[in-house]
Amino acid sequence: MRSSHAKNLSINDIDRIIEMAWEDRTPFDAIQAQFSITEDEVIKLMRQNLKESSFKMWRKRVQGRQTKHLKLGESSFRFKSKMQRHITQNRISKK
Repeated sequence: MRSSHAKNLSINDIDRIIEMAWEDRTPFDAIQAQFSITEDEVIKLMRQNLKESSFKMWRKRVQGRQTKHLKLGESSFRFKSKMQRHITQNRISKK
């Protein structure tokens, strides 16, 4: 069952959630903090918006992956998105 908030997501929000879900180092907790949807709702959203083969590949990839879940007792996280630089106008120095 989808939450009422999940029903109100824009197409851009859904695209962003899918992008964040595919990123190895973006935890589900970051998605929940930004979009107020749970891990289960992310899984349902992915199932509804991906081809079946893509969904199965994604589930296999993220199932049990430690980087997708905050460690117990860890109180903060960072968004690891490549898009974050674009959104915040930060520049990454190249060495």
